[in-house]
Amino acid sequence: MRFVDTNVLLYAVSRAPGEAAKAETARRLLDATDLALSVQVLQEFYVQATRPTRSGALTHEQAALLLEAWLRFPVQDTTVPLMLSAARTAARYRLSCWDAAIIEAARALGCETVLSEDLTDGRDYGGVIVENPFRAHST
Repeated sequence: MRFVDTNVLLYAVSRAPGEAAKAETARRLLDATDLALSVQVLQEFYVQATRPTRSGALTHEQAALLLEAWLRFPVQDTTVPLMLSAARTAARYRLSCWDAAIIEAARALGCETVLSEDLTDGRDYGGVIVENPFRAHST
């Protein structure tokens, strides 16, 4: 399984002309059946997608429907053991606690790959490797 970071979900709903290629890539990715998410990723998506200052912000109803649709993927809960693992990973790799929680949620679900634009492409975090699915579109 591959773990999906929040930026993939946000690109999937983007209507920004400058993000059209990334949006298409994200939508194609979300058609796959080997993906996993975490409660953290779903929360971050909801907050950012419905933010009133966001261009093309989603309504609560639109965002909630997407969250429900994405529950077809395995979703890792935020737990105390996950938080403690994330704290150790944050210290070891000098990551934010939020990024470390992404890595640890992926690990908890048995994912070897995290699809993310925000973490370092190709970096191996103790057996969890980051892959930037948008690297062909990056400038």
